[in-house]
Parts: sequence; C-alpha cells; structure tokens
Amino acid sequence: MSTHRFLRRALVVSATLGATGLATAGIASAHVTADVYGSQPEQGGYGAIVLRVPNEEEQAGTVKVEVTIPAEYAISSARTKPVPGWKAEVTKNDVVSKITWTAQPGNEIPAGTTSYQEFAFTAGPLPEDVDTLVLPAAQTYSDGTVANWNQEAKGDEEPEHPAPTVELAQPSGDGHGHGASAEQASAESEGSAHAEDTAPATSDTTARWLGGAGLAVGALGVGFGVGATLRARKQGRS
Repeated sequence: MSTHRFLRRALVVSATLGATGLATAGIASAHVTADVYGSQPEQGGYGAIVLRVPNEEEQAGTVKVEVTIPAEYAISSARTKPVPGWKAEVTKNDVVSKITWTAQPGNEIPAGTTSYQEFAFTAGPLPEDVDTLVLPAAQTYSDGTVANWNQEAKGDEEPEHPAPTVELAQPSGDGHGHGASAEQASAESEGSAHAEDTAPATSDTTARWLGGAGLAVGALGVGFGVGATLRARKQGRS
C-alpha cells in the first residue's frame, strides 16, 4: 500500500471516530425533555420540574412552548420561574391544564440546532397513584411549524416524538411528600439554579472532549502508521 493511500484511509478513520462522538451527543438531547435537578418529586407532594427545549429547525427559532397537564392528575397549583424575554401563563379550570411560555420579540430560541432554553415550574399536589408523569409538549416555531412531543413509550422502544416524563418517588415523609408545599418546591428549584446552569455546560464539554478524543486517536494512528511506513522504506533502501 502506498504512503498516500495509507494516509487517506487513516484520515477517513479518524474523522469517522470524531464525527461519531459528536453525532451521538447531539442525538441524545434532540427532543423536549422534563428534568429534575433537586429532590425527586414524590407522590402526593409538590415537585420542581425543568422543561428543556432544544431548537431543531435550521431556518426558524422557537417562539412558544406549551406543556399539557393531564386532567386526571388533578394538579391544583402551578408556578413558573421567570425566563428573561418570555411570558408565562398558567391555564387553570379547577385544576391546572396547561402552562404556556411565549417569547417576546427578539427573545426566541435561535434558529439552528445548537441552542436550547429551560423553563422551570413547580406543581402539585402530585397524584398519589401515578408512578410517572407524562407531560405532552408543543413547540411552535417562528415559521408557524408546530412540533408535538406527545407520544408515550411502549416497552423499551422510544417513539419518534416522545412526551416529556418525570418519575415520581414514593412518599418519604421527610417534607417532600404529603407535607411539602409549593413554597418548599419553589425553594428547591431556586436552590438548584446553579446546577441548571452548570449541568448543560458539563454535558457539552464532555461531548466536545469525546469528539476531540476520537480525532486524537485517529491522528495517533496516522502518526504511527506513517512512521512505520517510512522506517520500512528506509530499511528497504539499505
């Protein structure tokens, strides 16, 4: 094999390794999710939930986000954490049915696939007979397109547009279950603000490191291969 052909093949391998690492990191966070940064919400108590919304359209930004609270959960109270540049509205008829965030002009989640926004809220009392909250979400783009994240998983297979979900813990009696209040849940959300800011950055840094590591491994392979080839050629001349 000639040196030039070897170099081309090695460069293809290294590029594939790096691209695979970066692509995997992107796929893992491609849909709207519901996250918990503080204590896990408990059945019968109040919980702090963070809706993470990535933009997925190259030519349009996200201008509205809606999360539906199923009526059977009978959640009577919900509060939103202010998001600069966004207006929040809680829809309630006896029970909370929907929370809507609307971007003010110039504050939408930017077009492209590299930006996201988080929307935190507290809700309760949470249902006592449900293990997993399913919170269908709708994401509206500036071009009028609406992405509905409302499909429930069946078995271990994840649907194409999965609804955000939150696992509920059994009541522990330590203040996060039946006795927890909306104020306590809100305080937990505020107390975990630092985690909200740093967790995504850590995830992004890890993804970049993995991609860089793939490229580095490929580059090392190129270096070793070229060195071995040159030594073999030199010995052949001798």
